[in-house]
Amino acid sequence: MVRLLTTKVETYKNYIDGSWVNSGNQQTFKSVNPSNKNEVVGVFQASTEEDVSVAIDAAAKAFPEWSKTSPSKRAAILSKAADILESRLDQIASELTREEGKPIGASKGEVSRSAQTLRYYAISGQNMTGNTFVNDDQNMKVTTEREPLGVVSVITPWNFPLSIPARKIAPALITGNTVVFKPSSDTPLIAYRLVEALHEAGMPKGVINFVTGSSRDVGSLLITHPAIRAVTFTGSTGAGENIHRQASLTTRTQMELGGKNPLIIMEDADIGLAATLTVNGGFSLTGQACTGTSRVIVMKEVKERYIEALVEKTKALKIGDGFEEGVTIGPLANEKQLRNVLKYIEIGKEEGATLIYGGEQLSEGKYKDGYYVVPAIFTNVKNEMQIAQEEIFGPVIAVIEASDYEEAIKIANDVEYGLSASIVTNNMKYAHQFTKDIQAGTVKVNRTTTGNLLNAPFGGIKNSSTSTYRESGTEGLDFFTQTKTVYIGY
Repeated sequence: MVRLLTTKVETYKNYIDGSWVNSGNQQTFKSVNPSNKNEVVGVFQASTEEDVSVAIDAAAKAFPEWSKTSPSKRAAILSKAADILESRLDQIASELTREEGKPIGASKGEVSRSAQTLRYYAISGQNMTGNTFVNDDQNMKVTTEREPLGVVSVITPWNFPLSIPARKIAPALITGNTVVFKPSSDTPLIAYRLVEALHEAGMPKGVINFVTGSSRDVGSLLITHPAIRAVTFTGSTGAGENIHRQASLTTRTQMELGGKNPLIIMEDADIGLAATLTVNGGFSLTGQACTGTSRVIVMKEVKERYIEALVEKTKALKIGDGFEEGVTIGPLANEKQLRNVLKYIEIGKEEGATLIYGGEQLSEGKYKDGYYVVPAIFTNVKNEMQIAQEEIFGPVIAVIEASDYEEAIKIANDVEYGLSASIVTNNMKYAHQFTKDIQAGTVKVNRTTTGNLLNAPFGGIKNSSTSTYRESGTEGLDFFTQTKTVYIGY
Protein backbone atom coordinates (compact mmCIF):
# COMPACT_ATOMS: atom_id res chain seq x y z
CA MET A 1 0.00 0.00 0.00
CA VAL A 2 1.46 3.34 -1.07
CA ARG A 3 0.64 6.16 1.24
CA LEU A 4 -1.18 8.98 -0.53
CA LEU A 5 0.82 12.18 -0.26
CA THR A 6 -0.88 15.45 0.53
CA THR A 7 0.55 18.82 -0.31
CA LYS A 8 -2.31 21.05 0.73
CA VAL A 9 -4.57 21.14 3.77
CA GLU A 10 -8.14 21.38 2.55
CA THR A 11 -11.03 23.08 4.32
CA TYR A 12 -14.21 21.01 4.33
CA LYS A 13 -17.73 22.37 4.63
CA ASN A 14 -20.97 21.32 6.22
CA TYR A 15 -23.62 19.77 3.98
CA ILE A 16 -27.04 21.33 4.51
CA ASP A 17 -30.09 21.21 2.25
CA GLY A 18 -28.10 19.79 -0.64
CA SER A 19 -25.29 22.37 -0.55
CA TRP A 20 -21.77 22.51 0.90
CA VAL A 21 -21.72 25.52 3.22
CA ASN A 22 -19.53 27.21 5.82
CA SER A 23 -20.62 27.56 9.40
CA GLY A 24 -22.43 30.79 10.10
CA ASN A 25 -19.73 31.92 12.51
CA GLN A 26 -16.92 31.23 10.00
CA GLN A 27 -14.99 29.38 12.73
CA THR A 28 -13.07 26.16 12.03
CA PHE A 29 -11.07 23.43 13.77
CA LYS A 30 -8.34 21.04 12.68
CA SER A 31 -8.32 17.27 12.46
CA VAL A 32 -4.82 15.87 13.06
CA ASN A 33 -3.04 12.59 12.44
CA PRO A 34 -2.62 10.65 15.73
CA SER A 35 0.58 9.09 14.35
CA ASN A 36 1.97 12.59 13.84
CA LYS A 37 0.14 15.32 15.72
CA ASN A 38 1.91 17.96 13.62
CA GLU A 39 0.19 16.74 10.45
CA VAL A 40 -3.17 18.37 9.80
CA VAL A 41 -5.55 16.06 7.93
CA GLY A 42 -8.15 18.74 7.25
CA VAL A 43 -9.91 21.85 8.51
CA PHE A 44 -13.60 21.61 9.40
CA GLN A 45 -16.50 23.82 10.37
CA ALA A 46 -16.91 24.64 14.07
CA SER A 47 -20.68 24.72 13.78
CA THR A 48 -23.14 26.53 16.01
CA GLU A 49 -26.67 25.73 17.11
CA GLU A 50 -27.88 28.05 14.35
CA ASP A 51 -26.21 25.79 11.78
CA VAL A 52 -27.82 22.74 13.36
CA SER A 53 -31.21 24.45 13.39
CA VAL A 54 -30.94 25.17 9.65
CA ALA A 55 -29.96 21.54 9.03
CA ILE A 56 -32.90 20.21 11.05
CA ASP A 57 -35.30 22.54 9.25
CA ALA A 58 -33.97 21.30 5.90
CA ALA A 59 -34.43 17.69 6.98
CA ALA A 60 -37.98 18.39 8.20
CA LYS A 61 -38.84 20.10 4.91
CA ALA A 62 -37.46 17.18 2.88
CA PHE A 63 -39.21 14.47 4.91
CA PRO A 64 -42.70 14.47 3.32
CA GLU A 65 -41.36 13.93 -0.20
CA TRP A 66 -38.62 11.48 0.79
CA SER A 67 -41.04 9.40 2.86
CA LYS A 68 -43.21 8.99 -0.26
CA THR A 69 -40.27 8.12 -2.52
CA SER A 70 -40.44 4.53 -3.70
CA PRO A 71 -38.23 2.07 -1.81
CA SER A 72 -36.55 1.06 -5.07
CA LYS A 73 -35.44 4.64 -5.74
CA ARG A 74 -34.07 4.98 -2.20
CA ALA A 75 -32.29 1.65 -2.62
CA ALA A 76 -30.75 2.71 -5.93
CA ILE A 77 -29.16 5.74 -4.25
CA LEU A 78 -27.71 3.65 -1.42
CA SER A 79 -26.35 1.10 -3.89
CA LYS A 80 -24.74 3.81 -6.01
CA ALA A 81 -23.17 5.37 -2.92
CA ALA A 82 -21.74 1.93 -2.10
CA ASP A 83 -20.23 1.78 -5.58
CA ILE A 84 -18.66 5.20 -5.06
CA LEU A 85 -17.09 4.16 -1.75
CA GLU A 86 -15.63 1.03 -3.30
CA SER A 87 -14.27 2.93 -6.31
CA ARG A 88 -12.35 5.17 -3.88
CA LEU A 89 -11.30 2.43 -1.49
CA ASP A 90 -7.56 3.20 -1.52
CA GLN A 91 -8.09 6.92 -1.11
CA ILE A 92 -10.64 6.69 1.71
CA ALA A 93 -8.73 3.93 3.52
CA SER A 94 -5.57 6.04 3.39
CA GLU A 95 -7.46 9.02 4.80
CA LEU A 96 -8.98 6.83 7.50
CA THR A 97 -5.54 5.64 8.62
CA ARG A 98 -4.22 9.21 8.63
CA GLU A 99 -7.18 10.52 10.61
CA GLU A 100 -7.92 7.67 13.06
CA GLY A 101 -4.63 5.75 13.15
CA LYS A 102 -5.68 2.14 12.52
CA PRO A 103 -3.50 -0.03 10.25
CA ILE A 104 -4.22 0.37 6.56
CA GLY A 105 -5.52 -3.20 6.20
CA ALA A 106 -8.15 -2.54 8.87
CA SER A 107 -9.05 0.74 7.18
CA LYS A 108 -9.58 -0.97 3.84
CA GLY A 109 -11.75 -3.55 5.58
CA GLU A 110 -13.87 -0.83 7.14
CA VAL A 111 -14.46 0.90 3.81
CA SER A 112 -15.49 -2.39 2.20
CA ARG A 113 -17.78 -3.29 5.09
CA SER A 114 -19.45 0.13 4.95
CA ALA A 115 -20.21 -0.33 1.25
CA GLN A 116 -21.63 -3.78 2.04
CA THR A 117 -23.81 -2.23 4.75
CA LEU A 118 -25.31 0.27 2.31
CA ARG A 119 -26.10 -2.54 -0.12
CA TYR A 120 -27.49 -4.78 2.62
CA TYR A 121 -30.02 -2.16 3.68
CA ALA A 122 -30.79 -1.24 0.08
CA ILE A 123 -32.04 -4.82 -0.31
CA SER A 124 -33.46 -5.66 3.12
CA GLY A 125 -35.23 -2.30 3.40
CA GLN A 126 -37.36 -3.21 0.39
CA ASN A 127 -38.63 -6.32 2.15
CA MET A 128 -40.29 -4.65 5.12
CA THR A 129 -43.87 -5.75 5.51
CA GLY A 130 -46.63 -5.43 8.02
CA ASN A 131 -48.94 -8.16 9.30
CA THR A 132 -52.46 -9.27 8.48
CA PHE A 133 -54.61 -10.34 11.43
CA VAL A 134 -57.33 -12.95 11.46
CA ASN A 135 -60.65 -11.64 12.80
CA ASP A 136 -64.29 -12.75 13.01
CA ASP A 137 -65.68 -10.03 10.74
CA GLN A 138 -65.41 -11.41 7.21
CA ASN A 139 -66.11 -7.93 5.83
CA MET A 140 -63.12 -6.35 7.53
CA LYS A 141 -59.37 -6.52 6.94
CA VAL A 142 -56.94 -5.66 9.72
CA THR A 143 -53.28 -4.99 8.90
CA THR A 144 -50.26 -3.12 10.17
CA GLU A 145 -48.05 -0.76 8.22
CA ARG A 146 -44.58 0.46 9.09
CA GLU A 147 -43.95 4.14 8.62
CA PRO A 148 -40.84 6.32 8.94
CA LEU A 149 -40.52 8.51 12.01
CA GLY A 150 -39.32 11.81 10.56
CA VAL A 151 -36.04 13.60 11.27
CA VAL A 152 -33.34 11.44 12.89
CA SER A 153 -30.16 12.67 14.61
CA VAL A 154 -27.14 10.43 14.05
CA ILE A 155 -24.24 11.03 16.47
CA THR A 156 -21.20 8.79 16.03
CA PRO A 157 -17.76 8.12 17.59
CA TRP A 158 -14.25 8.14 16.13
CA ASN A 159 -13.20 4.49 16.46
CA PHE A 160 -15.21 3.22 13.46
CA PRO A 161 -15.82 6.55 11.71
CA LEU A 162 -17.28 5.03 8.54
CA SER A 163 -18.88 1.70 9.45
CA ILE A 164 -20.86 2.92 12.48
CA PRO A 165 -22.40 5.88 10.59
CA ALA A 166 -23.20 3.57 7.67
CA ARG A 167 -25.07 1.09 9.85
CA LYS A 168 -27.16 3.92 11.33
CA ILE A 169 -27.71 6.15 8.30
CA ALA A 170 -28.51 3.40 5.76
CA PRO A 171 -31.50 1.93 7.65
CA ALA A 172 -32.72 5.43 8.52
CA LEU A 173 -32.74 6.49 4.87
CA ILE A 174 -34.11 3.30 3.32
CA THR A 175 -37.13 3.45 5.64
CA GLY A 176 -37.92 7.02 4.53
CA ASN A 177 -36.49 9.12 7.33
CA THR A 178 -34.33 12.20 6.86
CA VAL A 179 -31.06 12.61 8.75
CA VAL A 180 -28.91 15.19 10.49
CA PHE A 181 -25.48 13.65 11.04
CA LYS A 182 -22.81 14.86 13.46
CA PRO A 183 -19.59 12.84 13.55
CA SER A 184 -16.82 12.89 16.12
CA SER A 185 -14.53 15.89 15.81
CA ASP A 186 -11.57 13.49 15.79
CA THR A 187 -12.64 11.88 12.49
CA PRO A 188 -14.78 14.31 10.48
CA LEU A 189 -13.07 13.67 7.13
CA ILE A 190 -14.12 10.03 6.90
CA ALA A 191 -17.68 10.97 7.82
CA TYR A 192 -17.53 13.65 5.14
CA ARG A 193 -16.61 11.00 2.56
CA LEU A 194 -19.75 9.01 3.36
CA VAL A 195 -21.98 12.05 2.94
CA GLU A 196 -20.10 13.01 -0.22
CA ALA A 197 -20.84 9.57 -1.68
CA LEU A 198 -24.54 9.88 -0.85
CA HIS A 199 -24.60 13.36 -2.41
CA GLU A 200 -22.94 12.17 -5.60
CA ALA A 201 -25.27 9.18 -5.72
CA GLY A 202 -28.20 11.57 -6.15
CA MET A 203 -29.63 12.01 -2.68
CA PRO A 204 -32.34 14.74 -2.83
CA LYS A 205 -31.52 17.93 -0.99
CA GLY A 206 -32.32 18.00 2.70
CA VAL A 207 -32.52 14.22 3.08
CA ILE A 208 -29.01 13.89 4.52
CA ASN A 209 -27.43 16.83 6.36
CA PHE A 210 -23.94 16.95 7.87
CA VAL A 211 -22.60 19.30 10.54
CA THR A 212 -19.25 19.18 12.30
CA GLY A 213 -18.19 20.72 15.58
CA SER A 214 -18.07 20.25 19.31
CA SER A 215 -20.87 18.38 21.06
CA ARG A 216 -20.76 21.11 23.70
CA ASP A 217 -21.77 23.64 21.04
CA VAL A 218 -24.24 21.69 18.91
CA GLY A 219 -25.12 18.46 20.68
CA SER A 220 -28.06 19.63 22.74
CA LEU A 221 -30.18 20.87 19.83
CA LEU A 222 -29.68 17.59 17.99
CA ILE A 223 -31.59 16.00 20.88
CA THR A 224 -34.07 18.63 22.04
CA HIS A 225 -35.24 20.28 18.81
CA PRO A 226 -39.00 19.65 18.45
CA ALA A 227 -38.57 18.24 14.93
CA ILE A 228 -36.20 15.49 16.07
CA ARG A 229 -38.13 12.23 16.30
CA ALA A 230 -35.22 9.90 17.08
CA VAL A 231 -31.60 10.01 18.21
CA THR A 232 -29.18 7.17 17.49
CA PHE A 233 -25.87 7.44 19.34
CA THR A 234 -22.76 5.35 19.91
CA GLY A 235 -20.26 6.45 22.55
CA SER A 236 -19.57 6.46 26.25
CA THR A 237 -22.18 5.46 28.80
CA GLY A 238 -21.98 8.87 30.48
CA ALA A 239 -22.68 10.71 27.24
CA GLY A 240 -25.48 8.29 26.39
CA GLU A 241 -27.13 8.82 29.77
CA ASN A 242 -26.99 12.58 29.21
CA ILE A 243 -28.65 12.27 25.80
CA HIS A 244 -31.31 9.94 27.15
CA ARG A 245 -32.18 12.41 29.92
CA GLN A 246 -32.46 15.33 27.49
CA ALA A 247 -34.70 13.58 24.98
CA SER A 248 -38.42 14.27 25.17
CA LEU A 249 -41.06 11.64 25.84
CA THR A 250 -41.84 11.31 22.14
CA THR A 251 -38.22 11.17 20.93
CA ARG A 252 -36.86 7.67 20.50
CA THR A 253 -33.31 6.96 21.60
CA GLN A 254 -30.96 4.21 20.56
CA MET A 255 -27.83 4.17 22.70
CA GLU A 256 -24.94 1.79 22.13
CA LEU A 257 -22.53 2.53 24.95
CA GLY A 258 -19.57 1.21 26.92
CA GLY A 259 -18.34 -2.27 27.69
CA LYS A 260 -16.04 -4.19 30.03
CA ASN A 261 -16.02 -7.39 28.07
CA PRO A 262 -14.82 -10.68 29.59
CA LEU A 263 -13.09 -13.62 27.94
CA ILE A 264 -13.36 -16.76 30.09
CA ILE A 265 -10.68 -19.41 29.62
CA MET A 266 -11.64 -22.82 30.92
CA GLU A 267 -9.25 -25.56 32.07
CA ASP A 268 -9.84 -27.55 28.87
CA ALA A 269 -9.20 -24.60 26.55
CA ASP A 270 -6.72 -24.56 23.69
CA ILE A 271 -4.20 -22.19 25.29
CA GLY A 272 -2.74 -21.04 21.99
CA LEU A 273 -6.20 -20.16 20.73
CA ALA A 274 -7.03 -18.42 24.00
CA ALA A 275 -3.93 -16.23 23.78
CA THR A 276 -4.64 -15.39 20.14
CA LEU A 277 -8.24 -14.46 20.87
CA THR A 278 -7.08 -12.27 23.76
CA VAL A 279 -4.57 -10.38 21.65
CA ASN A 280 -6.94 -9.97 18.72
CA GLY A 281 -9.84 -8.93 20.92
CA GLY A 282 -7.95 -6.76 23.36
CA PHE A 283 -5.11 -5.17 21.39
CA SER A 284 -6.23 -4.93 17.78
CA LEU A 285 -7.50 -1.46 16.96
CA THR A 286 -5.29 -0.42 19.92
CA GLY A 287 -8.02 -1.62 22.26
CA GLN A 288 -10.34 1.12 21.00
CA ALA A 289 -13.45 -0.97 20.43
CA CYS A 290 -16.51 -1.04 22.66
CA THR A 291 -16.51 -4.83 22.33
CA GLY A 292 -12.77 -5.13 23.03
CA THR A 293 -11.54 -7.74 25.49
CA SER A 294 -10.57 -5.94 28.70
CA ARG A 295 -10.94 -8.72 31.28
CA VAL A 296 -9.63 -12.26 31.03
CA ILE A 297 -10.98 -14.71 33.61
CA VAL A 298 -8.79 -17.79 33.56
CA MET A 299 -8.93 -21.05 35.48
CA LYS A 300 -6.08 -21.26 37.99
CA GLU A 301 -4.79 -24.63 36.70
CA VAL A 302 -3.97 -23.13 33.26
CA LYS A 303 -3.22 -19.58 34.32
CA GLU A 304 0.58 -19.76 34.13
CA ARG A 305 0.63 -21.46 30.73
CA TYR A 306 -1.89 -18.97 29.42
CA ILE A 307 0.02 -15.92 30.68
CA GLU A 308 3.23 -17.20 29.14
CA ALA A 309 1.51 -17.64 25.77
CA LEU A 310 -0.21 -14.25 26.06
CA VAL A 311 3.00 -12.35 26.75
CA GLU A 312 4.78 -14.14 23.92
CA LYS A 313 2.08 -13.19 21.40
CA THR A 314 1.89 -9.63 22.70
CA LYS A 315 5.64 -9.17 22.32
CA ALA A 316 5.31 -10.17 18.67
CA LEU A 317 2.98 -7.25 17.92
CA LYS A 318 4.46 -4.42 15.88
CA ILE A 319 3.59 -0.90 17.00
CA GLY A 320 3.75 2.06 14.64
CA ASP A 321 2.22 4.19 11.93
CA GLY A 322 -0.65 2.36 10.25
CA PHE A 323 1.03 2.69 6.86
CA GLU A 324 4.18 0.90 8.00
CA GLU A 325 4.55 -2.66 6.74
CA GLY A 326 3.60 -5.27 9.34
CA VAL A 327 2.19 -2.84 11.92
CA THR A 328 -0.62 -4.38 13.96
CA ILE A 329 -0.98 -1.72 16.67
CA GLY A 330 -1.45 1.90 15.69
CA PRO A 331 -1.58 4.98 17.91
CA LEU A 332 -4.38 5.91 20.25
CA ALA A 333 -6.80 8.27 18.56
CA ASN A 334 -5.89 11.46 20.41
CA GLU A 335 -3.99 12.87 23.36
CA LYS A 336 -6.99 12.56 25.67
CA GLN A 337 -7.13 8.81 25.00
CA LEU A 338 -3.41 8.47 25.61
CA ARG A 339 -3.62 10.28 28.95
CA ASN A 340 -6.63 8.21 29.98
CA VAL A 341 -4.89 4.91 29.23
CA LEU A 342 -1.71 5.97 31.06
CA LYS A 343 -3.84 7.08 34.02
CA TYR A 344 -5.49 3.67 34.32
CA ILE A 345 -2.14 1.91 34.08
CA GLU A 346 -0.97 3.90 37.08
CA ILE A 347 -4.23 3.18 38.89
CA GLY A 348 -3.72 -0.53 38.31
CA LYS A 349 -0.28 -0.39 39.88
CA GLU A 350 -1.56 1.61 42.84
CA GLU A 351 -4.40 -0.87 43.40
CA GLY A 352 -1.91 -3.72 43.77
CA ALA A 353 -2.24 -5.44 40.40
CA THR A 354 0.99 -6.66 38.82
CA LEU A 355 1.98 -5.12 35.50
CA ILE A 356 3.86 -7.98 33.87
CA TYR A 357 4.23 -6.47 30.43
CA GLY A 358 4.00 -3.11 28.63
CA GLY A 359 2.18 -0.01 29.76
CA GLU A 360 4.82 2.55 28.85
CA GLN A 361 4.36 5.45 26.47
CA LEU A 362 6.54 5.39 23.35
CA SER A 363 7.84 8.89 22.73
CA GLU A 364 11.26 8.59 21.13
CA GLY A 365 12.38 8.38 17.52
CA LYS A 366 9.58 7.56 15.10
CA TYR A 367 7.09 7.61 17.96
CA LYS A 368 7.86 11.10 19.25
CA ASP A 369 4.95 12.92 17.60
CA GLY A 370 2.31 10.21 18.00
CA TYR A 371 0.06 8.86 20.73
CA TYR A 372 1.67 5.46 21.25
CA VAL A 373 1.60 3.11 24.22
CA VAL A 374 2.83 -0.46 24.59
CA PRO A 375 -0.11 -2.86 25.24
CA ALA A 376 -0.36 -3.58 28.97
CA ILE A 377 -1.03 -6.88 30.73
CA PHE A 378 -1.97 -6.93 34.43
CA THR A 379 -2.14 -10.05 36.57
CA ASN A 380 -3.20 -10.57 40.20
CA VAL A 381 -6.24 -8.43 39.45
CA LYS A 382 -9.23 -8.44 41.78
CA ASN A 383 -12.59 -7.79 40.21
CA GLU A 384 -13.33 -4.87 42.51
CA MET A 385 -10.33 -2.92 41.18
CA GLN A 386 -10.99 0.04 38.90
CA ILE A 387 -9.06 -1.54 36.05
CA ALA A 388 -11.49 -4.49 36.24
CA GLN A 389 -14.65 -2.40 36.54
CA GLU A 390 -14.24 0.75 34.43
CA GLU A 391 -14.03 1.07 30.67
CA ILE A 392 -10.50 2.11 29.66
CA PHE A 393 -10.93 1.98 25.87
CA GLY A 394 -7.31 1.20 25.24
CA PRO A 395 -4.84 -1.72 25.08
CA VAL A 396 -5.02 -2.78 28.73
CA ILE A 397 -5.96 -6.32 29.78
CA ALA A 398 -6.71 -7.40 33.35
CA VAL A 399 -6.16 -11.12 34.05
CA ILE A 400 -8.33 -12.47 36.87
CA GLU A 401 -8.01 -15.96 38.33
CA ALA A 402 -11.04 -18.18 38.96
CA SER A 403 -11.30 -21.62 40.54
CA ASP A 404 -14.25 -22.96 38.54
CA TYR A 405 -16.93 -22.11 36.00
CA GLU A 406 -19.39 -20.79 38.60
CA GLU A 407 -16.85 -18.35 40.02
CA ALA A 408 -15.87 -17.23 36.52
CA ILE A 409 -19.48 -16.42 35.63
CA LYS A 410 -19.97 -14.54 38.89
CA ILE A 411 -16.87 -12.42 38.18
CA ALA A 412 -17.84 -11.87 34.54
CA ASN A 413 -21.32 -10.60 35.45
CA ASP A 414 -20.15 -8.42 38.35
CA VAL A 415 -19.83 -5.20 36.33
CA GLU A 416 -22.25 -2.49 35.23
CA TYR A 417 -21.80 -3.35 31.56
CA GLY A 418 -23.17 -6.16 29.42
CA LEU A 419 -22.07 -5.68 25.84
CA SER A 420 -19.98 -8.64 24.66
CA ALA A 421 -18.51 -11.79 26.21
CA SER A 422 -16.77 -14.96 25.10
CA ILE A 423 -15.60 -18.29 26.47
CA VAL A 424 -12.78 -20.55 25.28
CA THR A 425 -13.59 -24.21 25.84
CA ASN A 426 -13.90 -27.57 24.13
CA ASN A 427 -16.60 -28.68 26.56
CA MET A 428 -20.03 -28.30 24.97
CA LYS A 429 -21.69 -28.27 28.37
CA TYR A 430 -19.72 -25.16 29.32
CA ALA A 431 -20.43 -23.61 25.93
CA HIS A 432 -24.20 -24.07 26.12
CA GLN A 433 -24.44 -23.07 29.77
CA PHE A 434 -22.35 -19.95 29.13
CA THR A 435 -24.78 -18.59 26.55
CA LYS A 436 -27.52 -18.78 29.18
CA ASP A 437 -25.58 -17.58 32.24
CA ILE A 438 -23.63 -14.62 30.88
CA GLN A 439 -25.15 -11.16 31.05
CA ALA A 440 -24.30 -9.72 27.65
CA GLY A 441 -26.05 -8.79 24.44
CA THR A 442 -23.42 -10.44 22.25
CA VAL A 443 -22.24 -13.88 23.36
CA LYS A 444 -19.52 -15.95 21.68
CA VAL A 445 -17.79 -19.30 22.06
CA ASN A 446 -14.19 -19.74 20.90
CA ARG A 447 -14.25 -16.38 19.15
CA THR A 448 -13.07 -12.86 19.99
CA THR A 449 -15.34 -10.54 21.93
CA THR A 450 -14.95 -8.09 19.04
CA GLY A 451 -16.71 -8.16 15.70
CA ASN A 452 -20.28 -8.63 14.59
CA LEU A 453 -22.01 -9.60 11.36
CA LEU A 454 -23.68 -6.77 9.49
CA ASN A 455 -26.75 -9.00 8.97
CA ALA A 456 -27.08 -10.01 12.65
CA PRO A 457 -28.48 -7.79 15.43
CA PHE A 458 -25.98 -6.04 17.68
CA GLY A 459 -26.38 -4.41 21.08
CA GLY A 460 -25.82 -4.71 24.80
CA ILE A 461 -27.70 -4.92 28.08
CA LYS A 462 -27.32 -3.22 31.47
CA ASN A 463 -25.36 0.05 31.10
CA SER A 464 -24.06 -0.91 27.67
CA SER A 465 -27.30 0.04 25.96
CA THR A 466 -30.77 1.43 26.37
CA SER A 467 -31.85 -2.13 25.49
CA THR A 468 -34.64 -0.85 23.27
CA TYR A 469 -33.75 -1.38 19.62
CA ARG A 470 -30.81 -3.33 18.20
CA GLU A 471 -28.50 -2.16 15.45
CA SER A 472 -27.49 -4.17 12.36
CA GLY A 473 -29.45 -6.88 10.59
CA THR A 474 -33.11 -6.54 9.75
CA GLU A 475 -33.73 -5.63 13.39
CA GLY A 476 -31.72 -2.48 12.68
CA LEU A 477 -34.70 -1.24 10.65
CA ASP A 478 -37.12 -1.40 13.58
CA PHE A 479 -35.78 1.66 15.38
CA PHE A 480 -36.52 3.88 12.40
CA THR A 481 -40.13 2.85 11.86
CA GLN A 482 -43.40 3.07 13.75
CA THR A 483 -46.40 0.77 13.48
CA LYS A 484 -49.83 1.86 12.31
CA THR A 485 -52.76 -0.55 12.68
CA VAL A 486 -55.35 -0.28 9.91
CA TYR A 487 -58.97 -1.54 10.02
CA ILE A 488 -60.81 -1.56 6.68
CA GLY A 489 -64.48 -2.54 6.51
CA TYR A 490 -66.31 -3.18 3.26
